Amino acid sequence: MTALRDGHVVIAPDKFKGSLTAPEAAAHVAAGLRRVHPDARLMPLPVADGGDGTVDAAVAAGFDRVRAVVSGPTGERVTASYAVRGEVAVIELAEASGLRHLPGGRLEPLTASSTGTGELIGAAVRAGARRIVLGLGGSACTDGGAGMAAALGARLLGPDGRELPSGGAALRELDAIDAAGLADRLRDVTVVVASDVDSPLLGEDGAARVYGPQKGAGPDDVRVLEEGLARLDAVVRRDLGVEAADRPGAGAAGGTGFGAMAFLSARIEPGITYLLDLLGFTEHLEGARLVITGEGSLDRQTLRGKAPAGVARAAARKGVPVVAVSGRSGLTGEELRQAGFAGAYALTDLEPDPARCMDQAGPLLERLAEEIGRAWLEDPVPSTRDDGTEVPR
Repeated sequence: MTALRDGHVVIAPDKFKGSLTAPEAAAHVAAGLRRVHPDARLMPLPVADGGDGTVDAAVAAGFDRVRAVVSGPTGERVTASYAVRGEVAVIELAEASGLRHLPGGRLEPLTASSTGTGELIGAAVRAGARRIVLGLGGSACTDGGAGMAAALGARLLGPDGRELPSGGAALRELDAIDAAGLADRLRDVTVVVASDVDSPLLGEDGAARVYGPQKGAGPDDVRVLEEGLARLDAVVRRDLGVEAADRPGAGAAGGTGFGAMAFLSARIEPGITYLLDLLGFTEHLEGARLVITGEGSLDRQTLRGKAPAGVARAAARKGVPVVAVSGRSGLTGEELRQAGFAGAYALTDLEPDPARCMDQAGPLLERLAEEIGRAWLEDPVPSTRDDGTEVPR
């Protein structure tokens, strides 16, 4: 066997949606590498871009997990968790208000609410958090963050002076907002939204029309939700003096991005860039020989700011090569090279049946990792294929 190269390997995948969490994916990659190089120095650092798995990634990086019982998207009680380190709390909307918490999986596009997300933020603040990092993604609701705001003390009132029921449809009846109670609860608290969605709140590219159908909204429902969000925007501008509907990211998570900016004075940051900094990714690159990243599907969405692309950009700044693993890859060699990937390996290279890839993702990922270990952790160094990715000489 040729000599093992110096330097450690950073293993930084996102989740393989429907198959493996990011920590599970990192563990399988590590297991495969150790089979061919038992003495290799491995540094697992699962990552996320603000969507599902953000709390898990923070916990894997050394944050503590805290559990709380909060309202699910349709009002049922669910157990959710957030991650905390010092005065920083990482909160994931999907933990409380995500599609996975819909009873029986039944979609409720008009009435689902972000209330539980606000309850999680409140729990973290009461426990001492002074910086909230809010990851958006996987939401079941299109309520513009109204439920989140109400859980934190805002009063959203109808024409009769009563508080509105939950959900995006009810916002059409919004008459006034009283945010005094919210301001008291969030005094001296900074909120940062980590999101890779740059859509506005309203219009053809907005929360209702683009993402509403994914949450079960038919054409009539989409019109209702659009009207509700437009009314929320109008009353926010009048009563709070905030114009946020056209800001990039306002449409994220059913408009929760808008709600975070309007009610919580949040700023929106590119999800993966901000979270890599929070997790100390750059420091882990010092002395690294290789970075292995990946997600379930490498495609053009990956190139628009998903976790693997962010990892590749960060590693490139340190001159560390990056290879990607995925369930499948729809990118050309040139697209991979332009995005900063020196190599790419897919489970479908080993098993063409997508169903088997999903079912056997862990063992197949270990086999890919063995191949990567032979190709990248031994001398001589790799050379480039015609398609732009690299293989051993």
